[in-house]
Amino acid sequence: MSEDTEIKICGLSTPETLDAAIAAGATHVGLVHYEPSPRHVSLEDAVKLRRRVPPSVKVVLLLVNMEAQPTALALEAVRPDVIQFHGSETPEWLALIKNNTSLEVWKAWGVRNAESLANALKYKDSVHKMLYDAPAQKLPGGTGTAIDWSIMEGFRHQIPWGLAGGLSPTNVAEAVARTGAPLVDASSGLESAPGVKDVDLIAEFCKAAREA
Repeated sequence: MSEDTEIKICGLSTPETLDAAIAAGATHVGLVHYEPSPRHVSLEDAVKLRRRVPPSVKVVLLLVNMEAQPTALALEAVRPDVIQFHGSETPEWLALIKNNTSLEVWKAWGVRNAESLANALKYKDSVHKMLYDAPAQKLPGGTGTAIDWSIMEGFRHQIPWGLAGGLSPTNVAEAVARTGAPLVDASSGLESAPGVKDVDLIAEFCKAAREA
């Protein structure tokens, strides 16, 4: 475990939980703009939350299968540091954004087996980072389901990456030890109810991720 492990707290929707993530040492805070999600924030609320974030912490805006014009409007309004795509977006579409904006472009990718992990390489030139998650269910991400970490062990990563999917204060240390993840991303594992973040769990997760 390393103090260099980056920590993303995703699905933040209130000033209190956002402030808690920043205070606990998160390097990235995630705002979900996707109406079916219990963590959805409107663009208006996302803008208000974004204003609370210091320059030392990166704001990640999560979108799912959004058309080009609404994507542009969302980016212009929120002005995130990172845009994370969590749907079936193509490498070609993500490459357009990567090559025509100054944003970091991330792609969430469901990992079912070693083959699906290898298939992520099609995004090699289209993104700055892959975020490996459990396979999508009714909602993409935030399901509390963990990846089988053994799939990740010994894999030669050719794209910068992070680990998501069912991470919590109790398992994040083992997850990093087994996979070597340079970034960990938690959402539902830090909630008292769907979409309701717990400030104590946020603090515990950040502490566990930083400590050996």
